[in-house]
Amino acid sequence: MSKNIFFERKGPFKLNILFPDQSVSNISIKDIKTLDNAGKFDLTFFDSLNYKNLAEKTKASCCVTKESLKRYLPKTCEAISAKSVLFEIAKITTKFYPFADIDYPDNSLLKPKKSKFPGVKFGNNVLIGKNVKIGKSSTIGSNTIIEHNVLIGKNCTIGSQIMIKNSIIGDNVVIQDGSKIGLKGFGFIPIRGKNFRIPHIGKTILEDNVEIGASCTIDRGSIGDTIIGKNTFLDNQVHMAHNVKVGENCMIAGQVGFAGSSTLGNNVSIGGQAGISGHLKIGNNVKIGGGSGVVKDIPDDTIVMGYPAVPLKEFLKKS
Repeated sequence: MSKNIFFERKGPFKLNILFPDQSVSNISIKDIKTLDNAGKFDLTFFDSLNYKNLAEKTKASCCVTKESLKRYLPKTCEAISAKSVLFEIAKITTKFYPFADIDYPDNSLLKPKKSKFPGVKFGNNVLIGKNVKIGKSSTIGSNTIIEHNVLIGKNCTIGSQIMIKNSIIGDNVVIQDGSKIGLKGFGFIPIRGKNFRIPHIGKTILEDNVEIGASCTIDRGSIGDTIIGKNTFLDNQVHMAHNVKVGENCMIAGQVGFAGSSTLGNNVSIGGQAGISGHLKIGNNVKIGGGSGVVKDIPDDTIVMGYPAVPLKEFLKKS
């Protein structure tokens, strides 16, 4: 995860100030990051055995976790027990990033000056935020909004009525009309009377040669990033939730929905209207039939179909 260029960060904060009800050190905490990206003076979180391997190797100074998971953390990482890990990390993230809980309007939007974007073609009524960079030979369609600090590579085709924020986009990327890239995901802690919104401080990364179909929604990451790998193509009306990571050369048909934090390998094909549950690992060269519901990890080189999705031979026997 690269440096956060999209959200203003407060702090640093002393750990004992962040957690006044716990017996913790007074080390200064500079940021909040995922287990694999955290370093010295960073706070991280660990709430599932699915991430045990990452927890054992984390370089974070401290980690919010469950009492039962403390033993998997390195001795160099100070463990902070919590009944609800996500609630605790959401509250602390709000202190560091107080403006990441809602997608507030970008007040820096202006019509682009062609002198700032040599070799870029703009349609009518385009608005660009401050510090946006767009590579040569790219085209931006009418009524499209590109918010502050977004980076777009060379030879990209960005259609009409598109919203792009909190995103880094590679070269030769195509985004079809009506898509929304880098928006806040559907993350909150249910509380009676008033739900607590989880700030989303990650970004969306579209690597080289990616194509996004019309009216797709790609949420940015919550703490980490949402990433779509090189040469992956999405059909129309695909929804991808926060922290999803898609490999290279994947093909995803229309109306597929991804819940948060699932990971896809390379060369994955998914048929239309399939649903992928959260925190799953889909291997390389996997094929998922249309209308399937994936609720478990899928190993490499597997074809599945059905709801819940099962290996194709098993599905055909039951049909």
